[in-house]
Amino acid sequence: MISFKGSQFPRDVILHAVFFYMRYTVSYRDLEEILAERGVEVDHATLNRWVSRYAGLIAEEARRRKRPTDASRRMDETYVRVRGEWVYLYRAVDKFGKTLDFMLSKRRNKAAATRFFARALEVNGLPRKIVIDKSGANTAGLNEIGKMLKRFGCPIPIEVLRMKYLNNMVEQDHRFIKRRIRPMLDFKSFASAEATLAGIELANMIRKDQFAPGLRPFQQFVQLVA
Repeated sequence: MISFKGSQFPRDVILHAVFFYMRYTVSYRDLEEILAERGVEVDHATLNRWVSRYAGLIAEEARRRKRPTDASRRMDETYVRVRGEWVYLYRAVDKFGKTLDFMLSKRRNKAAATRFFARALEVNGLPRKIVIDKSGANTAGLNEIGKMLKRFGCPIPIEVLRMKYLNNMVEQDHRFIKRRIRPMLDFKSFASAEATLAGIELANMIRKDQFAPGLRPFQQFVQLVA
């Protein structure tokens, strides 16, 4: 359970603010004004701290509680600017577009790709097939994962396809993330970017009904905190 101990505001106010910021294209100052219209006086800097503190924690809980996904998967990475430099957001979805996992990395290399594939396996299990682009780093990362699985006695190798057109699913899914972060222009720190992007990915997963279909989006979000 995520603790809100020590906060000067009720839990529901914090959760509404964090979810609203992750899901909709508003700035912290916009959100400050929206909350003020509803009688909640909170500074935009405090809203920033809430997102940085809680978004990543709730998203990490969500990774382990999402509904099962398909064993045919697509993986790709996109670019995010942090303090004027490009970093890499690794992302994976299944063949139906459901989010499998995500990871922000300062590097785009074999080590980063291996770490991301291992992270995705941890909560999603073994895939039947993985579609990637022709990136040498991603290919090397998957080869390393294959060797690790073989050492652990996995009898069935993962089928790897390097076909760009089959990866359109995940490339299209980048658009939701890009559309949300575009007004932010630039993240001030890697830690802030990591937490905020995790929250935006979570909002995207809720939009796809990956937790409790039938409930309103905010209700699904609240369930992940309990």
